[in-house]
Amino acid sequence: MTDPVGKLPSELDQLPDRDAEETAEWAASLDAVTEHAGPHRAAYLMRRTLQHAEAAGVPVPQLLETDYVNTIPTPAEPAFEGDEAMEARITAWNRWNAAAMVTRGARLGVGGHIATFASAAWLYETGFNHFFRGKADGSGDQLYIQGHASPGIYARAFLDGRLTEADLDNFRQEAGGEGLPSYPHPRRLPWLWEFPTVSMGLGPLSAIYQARFNRYLYNRGIKDTANSHVWAFLGDGEMDEPESTAALALASRERLDNLTFVINCNLQRLDGPVRANFKIVQELESQFRGAGWNVVKTLWGSAWDELFALDTTGALVRRLREVPDAQFQTYATRDAAYIREHFFGSEPALVELAKQLDDAKIIECFCSSRGGHESRKVYAAYRAALAHKGAPTVILAQTVKGHTLGTGFASKNANHQMKKLSIDEFKGMRDLLDLPIPDSAFEGGVVPYGHPGPDSPEVRYLQERRAALGGPAPARQVRAAALPDPETNTARAFQALQKGSGKQEMATTMAFVRLVKDLMRDKETGKRWVPIVPDEARTFGMESLFPSAGIYSPMGQTYDPVDRDQLMYYKEAKDGQILNEGITEAGSMADFIAASTSYATHGEPMIPFYIFYSMFGWQRTGDQMWQLADQLGKGFIVGATAGRTTLTGEGLQHADGHSHLIASTNPASLNYDPAFAYEIAVIVKDGLRRMYGPEAEDVFYYLTVYNEPKQQPAMPEGVEEGILRGLYRFKEGTPASADAPRIQLLASGTAIHWILEAQELLAAEWGVTADVWSATSWGELRRDALDADAALLQGEQRVPYVRKALEGAPGPVLAVSDWMRQVPDQISQWVEQDWSSLGTDGFGLSDTREAARRHFGVDAQSITVAALAQLARRGEVPVTAVKEARERYGL
Repeated sequence: MTDPVGKLPSELDQLPDRDAEETAEWAASLDAVTEHAGPHRAAYLMRRTLQHAEAAGVPVPQLLETDYVNTIPTPAEPAFEGDEAMEARITAWNRWNAAAMVTRGARLGVGGHIATFASAAWLYETGFNHFFRGKADGSGDQLYIQGHASPGIYARAFLDGRLTEADLDNFRQEAGGEGLPSYPHPRRLPWLWEFPTVSMGLGPLSAIYQARFNRYLYNRGIKDTANSHVWAFLGDGEMDEPESTAALALASRERLDNLTFVINCNLQRLDGPVRANFKIVQELESQFRGAGWNVVKTLWGSAWDELFALDTTGALVRRLREVPDAQFQTYATRDAAYIREHFFGSEPALVELAKQLDDAKIIECFCSSRGGHESRKVYAAYRAALAHKGAPTVILAQTVKGHTLGTGFASKNANHQMKKLSIDEFKGMRDLLDLPIPDSAFEGGVVPYGHPGPDSPEVRYLQERRAALGGPAPARQVRAAALPDPETNTARAFQALQKGSGKQEMATTMAFVRLVKDLMRDKETGKRWVPIVPDEARTFGMESLFPSAGIYSPMGQTYDPVDRDQLMYYKEAKDGQILNEGITEAGSMADFIAASTSYATHGEPMIPFYIFYSMFGWQRTGDQMWQLADQLGKGFIVGATAGRTTLTGEGLQHADGHSHLIASTNPASLNYDPAFAYEIAVIVKDGLRRMYGPEAEDVFYYLTVYNEPKQQPAMPEGVEEGILRGLYRFKEGTPASADAPRIQLLASGTAIHWILEAQELLAAEWGVTADVWSATSWGELRRDALDADAALLQGEQRVPYVRKALEGAPGPVLAVSDWMRQVPDQISQWVEQDWSSLGTDGFGLSDTREAARRHFGVDAQSITVAALAQLARRGEVPVTAVKEARERYGL
């Protein structure tokens, strides 16, 4: 709706104007400036007024976008606390060795990236020399290194003595066990890398939740992380990934001023410009300012100071703001005449300005002088980030991709794919960087590595700077002690589930929650449990934890909760233990990763358990599961309301029949589908031993639990090994006669109840004896069998556990689960008996559990018919029995 003159209504129209005449005077003043000095002057005055109001504490909306200039003017830059010339030499050596390493590897076809570190070198070097804290005095800083910049990090580790030439020559050659991984992979190089980042978008997301988890540890009194700062180095193209910006509001909402994003804005992604027709820096500034972040733009190098000083009309600033990124990228590759015509020729004021500049100055400004290429500019930005309180900071640092690599690389669209330089190009790079590498060092056509010597001034300076900052970085150290044996301190919690539920019905989801609730009461380890849930705690029966453990909030609880008078009210607390993330599986997984690796990051082992609708775990955040494995995380991932038929009414996209298949692809994931509460107790207890005991393993657990209430039996004797290895006989059938047909029924999870009912039908109505087996882990059975196969290739005879467990069991095998048939079929090749399986293949559907199971053919009657059919094929029951059973059960 608009008024008669076309004016759009605004919120101000709803507020009374107590002095309309004064308001009109302000508007008239603005009109007068616009008329006499032009709209640009009027806009300038408005921005300065808003800036002044913000500084004075006047509550006005913040500008989302500022001019395309540096946030920190040159006169306001702090004094540089270091030897600029020395740091330039160090950076030159690192630039050289990064390029040499990738080029030498290119002879073998292993690839690599040269241009990213070339553009970002000063962003890293300034941090390493002045800001990034090591672990000598605690946790240090957490560094999320941009994956494609890894050669520069290896080059620095070579300079400081942590890597050798042989190490560099094994870049991307890991098969022998001695190579350097392509990107930051802690599992492959655990003494150096802390955080895997090259799956783009996960680095920024994880960095936010890491900073948040640092505060969680601090507010809960577990670890003083006040001096830890999280630095995330990102590419401007990477910010297109939805995960990159998914949690910006969380970071500002929780005032994470212990977090800094450094975005390398070289204006290029893998194939071409990031924003060809727009300006990525301005877009990111608006996005981050809108989310509540402090924004520091470091765009122009000192060569631009003269140009800005000559810009008395503001024409230069206006022109910089309007030129799209792709055009500016072109300027960096053209001569001065082109720039004079196409940039300065746009209006008379710029033509006059350009007349005062020689060609060399124009080329310097447009081809190389960027804020991200000058240590003083980067230093000023980092100091501003650390000084800002109450919000996270993003530094938008403009660079040239391929900087110092030569004219054949800088700002070219294809430079991301360039894997090597020629010898002549290296010689040109050597001369540009002023490195003492003679021509004779290139004999044989191989580019040499360069090193000033272990006792050189450069190496001493580098090591002294790192010593002052707390030791080398990046560096991963594991200093955590083993947690106390749960057998001793929490035995009663496990025993409660092992006794069963008697006549009371209890879902396995509730059994797991009850177990963890009891474990959280333990004086030794209780505080180390980190419950993580994506806004479904009540669905999983976890609301009883609200008042006892509290929901973590750095603000505490600033309101009176609506259910305060209830026993299980919604309690938020600054030292709360539960991380209730809202509807974000990605955020919850990022929480889990931070908590699961706290044993290494902070020397404080934490025990996270993340519970979620099983359909929305591995399927939605499978990439993060691999990140978790790479980062050597530990903990329990729990897929609740598991299976394709237990979550009634929710339909196709909620019905999980395949998460165990996806989980089975991850070598670090131990996957279990327990049927009974006592199985959960045995698995969790052993999991605590394996992940947090004296001989801790770098694994994590995936458990699926069900929301279907059932009577939970007591644990039979002697089944612990079978539970952990994946299979044991739960209930042996009683033969009706000596020659009665026999079959082995295997099931996991809730399907155990279907085969128990089928066992009774087969015996009572068809004279068939069935033994019932609980298959707690199809995946662990397969893993063991694969290991046995591998051992056989080495000359070692080993029988797979599944074959040994079923050895001598009479009759065929029928495996049933609430999963696709591929899940149990994982082990079929190692089963000597005739094999068949039933599962829930296809899309899920909304209906009752009974109807869904009949639809998929996995209910007790369908299992009975399938068992008879299998026996009929063997001639052990009449073929007519199959048809008769189908008709009797209405199939």
